[in-house]
Order: sequence, then structure tokens, then C-alpha cells
Amino acid sequence: MAGKQERNRRRPQEGRRSAMVVTKLQEHIPVDEVFENLQCSHRGLTSKQVQQRLQIFGLNKLEEKEESKFRKFLGFMWNPLSWVMEEAAIMTIALANGGGKPPDWQDFLGIIFLLLINSSISFVEENNAGNAAAALMAGLALKGKVLRDGRWTEEEAAALVPGDIISIKLGDIIPADARLLDGDPLKIDQARPSALTGESLPATKGPGDGVYSGSTVKQGEIKAVVIATGVHTSFGKAALLVDSTNQVGHFQQASLTSLGYFHRSDTVIALNHRYIDLFIIIRLTQVLTAIGNFCICSILVGICIEIIVMYPIQNRAYRPGIDNLLVLLIGGIPIAMPTVLSVTMAIGSHRLSQQGAIIKRMTAIEDMAGMDVLCSAKTGTLTLNKLSVDKNLIEVHLNTQFLKKGVTKDQVILMAARASRIENQDAIDTAIVGMLGHPKEARAGVQEAHFLPFNPTDKRTALTYIDGDGKMYRVSKGAPEQILNLAHNKSEIAQKVHAVIDKFAGRGLRSLGVAYQDVPDGRKESRGSPWHFVALLPLFDPPRHNSAETIQRALNLGVNVKMITGDQLAIGKETGRRLGMGTNMYPSSSLLGQNKDESIADLPVDDLIEKADGFAGVFPEHKYEIVKRLQARKHICGMTGDGVNDAPALKKADIGIAVADATDAARSASDVILTEPGLSVIISAVLTSRAIFQRMKNYTIYAVSITIRIVLGFMLLALIWEFDFPPFMVLIITILNEGTILTTSKDRVKPSPLPDSWKLAEIFTSGVRIFHVKSLEKTAQDDFQMLASAVFLQVSTISQALIFVTRSRSWSFVERPNFLLVFAFLVAQLIATLIAVYADWAFTSINGIGWGWAGIVWLYNLVFYFPLDIIKFFTRYALSGQAWDLVIEQRIAFTRKKQFGQQERELNAPRTLHGLQPADAKLFPEKAGYNKLNQMAEEAKQRADIARYVATCKEFHEWDAFHDLSYFLTVMNLTMCLLMMVHTLKGHVETVVKPKGLDIDTIQQSYTV
Repeated sequence: MAGKQERNRRRPQEGRRSAMVVTKLQEHIPVDEVFENLQCSHRGLTSKQVQQRLQIFGLNKLEEKEESKFRKFLGFMWNPLSWVMEEAAIMTIALANGGGKPPDWQDFLGIIFLLLINSSISFVEENNAGNAAAALMAGLALKGKVLRDGRWTEEEAAALVPGDIISIKLGDIIPADARLLDGDPLKIDQARPSALTGESLPATKGPGDGVYSGSTVKQGEIKAVVIATGVHTSFGKAALLVDSTNQVGHFQQASLTSLGYFHRSDTVIALNHRYIDLFIIIRLTQVLTAIGNFCICSILVGICIEIIVMYPIQNRAYRPGIDNLLVLLIGGIPIAMPTVLSVTMAIGSHRLSQQGAIIKRMTAIEDMAGMDVLCSAKTGTLTLNKLSVDKNLIEVHLNTQFLKKGVTKDQVILMAARASRIENQDAIDTAIVGMLGHPKEARAGVQEAHFLPFNPTDKRTALTYIDGDGKMYRVSKGAPEQILNLAHNKSEIAQKVHAVIDKFAGRGLRSLGVAYQDVPDGRKESRGSPWHFVALLPLFDPPRHNSAETIQRALNLGVNVKMITGDQLAIGKETGRRLGMGTNMYPSSSLLGQNKDESIADLPVDDLIEKADGFAGVFPEHKYEIVKRLQARKHICGMTGDGVNDAPALKKADIGIAVADATDAARSASDVILTEPGLSVIISAVLTSRAIFQRMKNYTIYAVSITIRIVLGFMLLALIWEFDFPPFMVLIITILNEGTILTTSKDRVKPSPLPDSWKLAEIFTSGVRIFHVKSLEKTAQDDFQMLASAVFLQVSTISQALIFVTRSRSWSFVERPNFLLVFAFLVAQLIATLIAVYADWAFTSINGIGWGWAGIVWLYNLVFYFPLDIIKFFTRYALSGQAWDLVIEQRIAFTRKKQFGQQERELNAPRTLHGLQPADAKLFPEKAGYNKLNQMAEEAKQRADIARYVATCKEFHEWDAFHDLSYFLTVMNLTMCLLMMVHTLKGHVETVVKPKGLDIDTIQQSYTV
């Protein structure tokens, strides 16, 4: 029995070893032999064969090597801030052993306990963030068209096996090593083992050639047979080779040392074989490095001063001097900084995902908070991308040859439908085919010989077909200029065609050209007879209902939205006029300094790009140039995209945003992936990012101020009053602060109304000036042990009260904090007060002060708390000069826009308001309360829920049976959520309709679910 079990256990391993040999042989042999060796056919595999091969070859993904959780936990104790605390722990048992006293074991254990708390929280939060991210990205897993059981289905790439027949097209990332079958050549960015070094090998591949996992399809559409999956692919083998070396280079070691705060948070989750890498990277930026260095240097300066004064000058005893040094080390280090910032980022990214924006690069949150220019595509983002064709407006070209044949508008529609893919989800194809009585009419009575798919270069599709008489014809549809270039009589008809295009564009309609030719020799490869321009079809893409409002909201938030479209200039201007974003748009040729209007002839290209409302006729290379020049002007630039050729611009932009239904290549190059369409989700994400950034910024100001307070305050106590404060009590203060500080990651904050960024001058100056150097006079209490308790309570209370000062940019009592923060503060101070009142700890030399003195300390802190707001205002006013105006307006104070700031926007108000508001209208709302901003975030979350509901129902509709209870419950849950939203909407309608005396029953009949 044991021998049989061992054979069964070894059988899959032996099968996989044989699989490596089999797949390796498929790269160079003829395709027919590939089918023979893999025991498959052009009809694809059956479900039973797929299950058998999954047992042999495994899933099509790389196995992740899990790091020891214990090592991962210890790693959170290995960063510069922890090093300082660890040095303090060593001091408590090594250097503090003198003066007739034993080692300071209680301080040693307290420091270790503090480090364990921080590491535990960071460990748990990173695991939670990783699990949440993996769950989110699983919904965006790479999928592809696979031929199984004789029909095409959409399957996850992880389920592919050798022998599968797949279809790959423009924008796809090839999910496995494969051999191409019959079809047009592909243009790909070939990814082989060199992909690990970032190299790209452009290549053209035809039938019979091999393509490799991870390659990006730049042009073409073709079928292929899978020959290798998972670790057996070229990329998988290279990854295993790199993993086997398991060495850390000198640069990486240096990086881990210098960027020590967050190097344990650099996590990479690879899903579905290099489809998309989710980088959860919480990096230590130069700003945070400077903050950490500032705190450490401040402590070192204080220590040096204490050593010089206490020993050579004051001749203090050895052990009390060491205790004073420990006070500075333990109390001055912002040990919670890595934990607070990582938790804030993780919670924020989860919040963004609920609103429909999945963050691939965590530091994109910081960039999005500072974004001041958004280059947005028109189609699908500003508009619905739900095209319709007005049959009455179709312009048939009156060519005498076609006039004899009697070309009608119905025939034009049929020609355009024949040049479409019936099964495509493309908006144009859907609109054209939808005009037929039934989609099958597009191929009725004809035999498809060859189909030319759309590509960004040619911007057209074409079908070569054989009709019922056995004659071959070719029809093409696409961009009017491209179709016009095909026509044999272009020079004769160009003027009339352009006139029709301009007429359509003036009404906001896109144009679609249709051309036709004979193929007399009956060969699909033949060039055919001359092309004839047949007609122009008008396409209407309605703007989204909330685009105009969202654009105005973006302007109010300091984000300049520029329309980047490939449509004609007139269409761009008309859309801009309808959306209220301006008509100050230019053709893409102006980016190269060509074809400028006389009014802008002398305007440099950089100024033109910065001041324009948008550009039309744009190609992908133009998008890259726009981003590059905006970044040269110090703008934080966001770019939306969905196609494979948008990848360079998305990669170049500070925030690359892949819109809903973007190609795999665009998603791979982006920093943010949207799960619902429209501009509103981007603006909601900007607000949420600013709130996240505000929390981090508030904490850094607090960290600097508390470091200065501890260092300077206790140094003065030790040197002027020669008061030796027990280091154990500072440790208690630090531990109590830990719990309160962590709640700031969920605090209620008011996002900045303008793009925000790290400002070292503001952080350092605010931190230095806000600290409150006050201590009780020595004469207030002659008992040093009771005085230590009083100082402990005073420092503990005012230190945590600083959180409320630094968290708000207005009066600290105006902006209501989160309940959790208030609760944590009250609990911590209750504990601190009880310790100060009742503690009688001989080991740390403190005695309780009673409730009377505790009340005096609380009253003392309350009196000196209010001046902190005034100090804050004076500090910020000195930095920005605008603090009081913003405080009076009860907006967020002290935020300065980088380059294209408030003054520039006020000067350009006539352009940005576009006549939709009176000249005296304010660019920013008087009040933007937390509730309003939170409502906007909730609306974005609801839109994301509806989008997921629609996608889930669509997938659910395709099922044959209810074979998954959890999936069924998910659908029902989402259905209930949608019905609740509709009921809420109905309530809003009734509150408006009834007071006006309208018939609510008639209106209710219009409800549609």
C-alpha cells in the first residue's frame, strides 16, 4: 500500500518532467508535428482533456515562493528608526549598569515590547493589504479566447494548457508560449528572458513562428496553439534561473540600508504569469528620508549637548546622565512612522478600490494628490462610447459607377457591417451591426476570405469576401482620411468629402468612411481593382450626464482637464463647448510647431500645451510628447489610456490611468486601473488620495514637533533644573501615544482644495514652532518623585493633544476628528492620569500626585493648548502669506499649488469658467465640508458597486445552471444593494415632486430597473 501511494505521489512530478521535454521540442518543429505531439487538433481540446493536462502541466502561472513569516516579522525591526531604539535597549543593560545600580531591565523589556507592537501591527497590516490586493487583482486577471469543445469561450489565462487553440489580437499580452497558425502576421514587442532586464525586442511574426509569454501584440489578429505554460515557458525558465541564484546585489543592499523605513513593505504580487504585477510599494521618499534624518540628527545634537554639559561642566553622576540620554533616545524617535504611513496607505488603497480605482503602485496615491493636469481621452471617458448612426444623415458619394448600381443607404450600412466583427465588443462595430435586422445578415450569402482587423496605424478594417456568384470583393470602413487615401479619385472628391466631415463635426458627429473594390483575380492577397469611396456615416457619441459637472469640480480642485482625442478638431471643440471645458483646442500638428493659427503663431509649443484645453487628431506619440512637455514645466501630469499604443504615454505620466475595458498592455503600463468608466471616478480618486496624503502629512508634522518637544524640553529639564526624568516613564508615554497615533490612519480629514505635495519648509517649521516647551516650576512640588509624576502627566497629555493641532489646517476645534481618534485619546489619557495619581513605583522613582495636582496639570495644559493654533497660523502665514484668508473662508489653509497655481488660475478665470458662470463667481466653493466630500466618495463607491453588479449579472446570465452557491449569493446581495439605491432615488424624486403638485404616479411609471 505504501509503495502504491508513493508511486501516485511521484506520478505528477514525473509527468511534469516529461512535460518539460515535450514542450521544449515544440519550438522548432513544423506546426503539423506540434499538433501530433501534443495530441490536439484545430478544433481545440475537450473539457476532459483540459482537466487531464492541468494535472500534468499545472496552472499557467509561476509558483510563488513564500518567505518565512517569522523572518518577515523580524524584518520590520530592521530599519534606521528601529536601530536607534535597539541601541537604546542595549544602553539600558550595557551602559546603565553603574553607579551602584543594576542594569535597567524594565526599560530594556519596555523597548522590546514597543518594537514588538510596531512589528506586529506592520506585519498584520501588510498581510491584510496583500490579501486584499490579491483579491482585487484576481478580478482583473488576464483572460483570453480559447477554442474548447468546438466553441470559443473566454477563460482565465491561468487555466490554459498545451494544446489549447487561442485567439490573440491587438493589445493582448500573450499568456503562454505558442505557435502561430493561419492568419495575418503579428507585430509584437517580443518578451523573452531578456524581459527580466527590461529589454524589448520588436518583431514581426507570421504563421508557423513562435511567440513567447509576456509579449505584447502591437498589430494584427491570429489564432495560435499553446505549446508551453507556467514554469515551462521561456519567461518561466528565466525566472526560475534568476530565483535560483538568490543573491542580493550591492545596489540593492545599499537601497535597503538607505531606504530602510519601508523596505519590508516592498511587495510584488505576480498574477497569472506576468499578466500584471501589483506593486504594493511603500517607499521612503526623499522627503521622508529627510524627516527621519532630521529627527535622528536632532536627538544626536541633544545627546551631544547633554554629554558636554552634564559630565565635564556639571560633574553629574554617571547613571543619572545615562538615564537622561535614554530619555532623548526613547522619547524622540518617531518609532511609529513606518507603521502609521504603511497602514494609512493600505487603508487608503482599499478605499480607492471601493470607489472603482485599483492602485497598482502605492506611491501613485502621493502623485495623484499632487496632480494638477489630467490629460483625458474623449471617447469612453468624457462620452459614453455608445455610438449611434442616424441613417437619414448618411452621405452617399454620387459616383456615376455606383449610381448605375443604385447604391442605397441600406446597402452602405450592409457594406459597413460586413467590414465589422460581429462578435467584437468594439463600439463602432456594435453600432453598425446593430442597425441590421439581425447580426447574421452581415455575413449572409457571402463567404469570408480574409478579415483585416483594426490597428492604430491604418485606422480601418476590411473584409475580403466571395458572394453567391463566386466573385470576390473587398469592403473597408474606418477613419475618413484613411478611407479617402484609398480612393483612386482622391483629388476629385477630397473637397466634397471634407465638407461633409466638417458639417458632421460642426454638429458634434464623428465620421466613418466606407470604400469598396473588386478583386477580379479571386485571390485574397491581390491588391484588387481601384478603390471607390462609397459614403460617410455620422456617428454620435453622447457626453456622459455628469461630465460637465465633473470637469467643473476638477477645475475647482485645481486640476486642469485637457481633452486628448483622435477625432477631428471641430468635434473636439464642439464636445468641449458642450461640457464647459472650453474650445481652446488645437490640431496635433501644432505640437510640432506646424499649422498654427495666426493668434498663436508666436506662442512657444510648451506654452501652447500648457494653456490649451485640448488637442485633436492625436496619435499615441503625440500623447507622449504632451506628457513630456508638461512634466518639463513641473506639472504633476495624469494620462488616461486604453490601447496598446497608449502604453508609452501611460508609463511616462506621473499617474498612468488605464480606463475601464482597457487592453492588457495598457493595464500593465498604468499605475491606476479603473473598474468603471467615466471621469467622475478619477476626480473622486483624486479627493480620496488628497485625504490619504493629508493624513500622512499631518502625522509627519506631529512627528517632527513631538521630537523637538521631547529633545528640547527634557534637555532643558536636565541641564537647567538638573531634573532627572525616569526613562521608563518616557517609554510609557511612547506606548500610550502608539495606540492614539495609529488611529490617525482612519481620521476624518478635509482634503486640500488644490494639488498638494510634500513641503519640507512647512513640515519642519511647523513642527519646530508648534512644540510647547513648558514644565512645572520646581517650586511647585519639592518632592522629585511626585514632580516626575506631574511632568509625566503634563507631557503625556499635551503630546497627544498636539495630534489635534497638527491634524487640522483650520482651528483644531472646528474640524471634527474621527470618533476612534477621540476615543483612543481619552483612553490613553485616562490611563496616564491613573498612573500619575496612584502609581507608587520604586523601580522608576515616581509617586502618585493625587487628584488635586492632576486637576491642576490638566487645567495648565488646557490653558496653554489654545495658543498652539495661533502659533500654527503664524508659522503657516510666514510660509504662504495666505493663511488668514483661507481660515476666514473655513477652507483648508496653507496649501500652495506648485507652478500653475491660484494666481494663474484666477488670471485665466474667463477661460476656465467658459462663460457658464458670472464673472464675479468664485472659483472655489465657500465650504467643502467633510460630509459633502464623504458623500462624493460614497457616490463613487455606489457607482462601482453598480458596475460590478452589471458585470456579475452578465457573467451569471451566461451560465447553464446555478452551480455555485457563493456566486449566487453575491448576485443576490448586489441586487439588493441596487434596489436600495433605486428606492433611495425614488425617495429623492418624491421629495421634489410632491411639493410642486405634480403627479407622482405618472412619474413612477417611468422607473426602469
